[in-house]
Amino acid sequence: MTTAVTRPLTVTARIADADGSAPAPAVYTATVYMNTHDDNFDGYEPHHPLAAATRRDSSPLRLVFHASSRIRDHEDAADAAYEVGNRQGADDNGQTWPDNIRSVSVGDVIKITGPDASTVHLSVDSYGFSPVPEPTTLVALTDPRVTHRD
Repeated sequence: MTTAVTRPLTVTARIADADGSAPAPAVYTATVYMNTHDDNFDGYEPHHPLAAATRRDSSPLRLVFHASSRIRDHEDAADAAYEVGNRQGADDNGQTWPDNIRSVSVGDVIKITGPDASTVHLSVDSYGFSPVPEPTTLVALTDPRVTHRD
């Protein structure tokens, strides 16, 4: 004997913006600043010089993470950037960490801009992150402790 089962109708809708395009996903972007001070692995201090991580062609390296159950806030995005910066995967656009730059370490600073355009600077600590003021001492990424040649 067979019994008929009635399923409720399911409608999948794609909500579009006024111009007909789909809304952009909420995105966090990360910029990693490598600490180039002699005592860089002892932690970040506001007077330490920092160099923004770049691609091999010297263009800015911006890591992108879509808001999700894994990326819910600025600190989650910083944690994801730290993982990419330690060659443990890629960002949500498939971008990996350049092989000519050292891994992200204690003393570095990660700048996270959230979907609402708010920006937070977080220093990498031995465990987790600490909020810090926006760095003011930026230098070119030429320090041999940060970059290395193949």
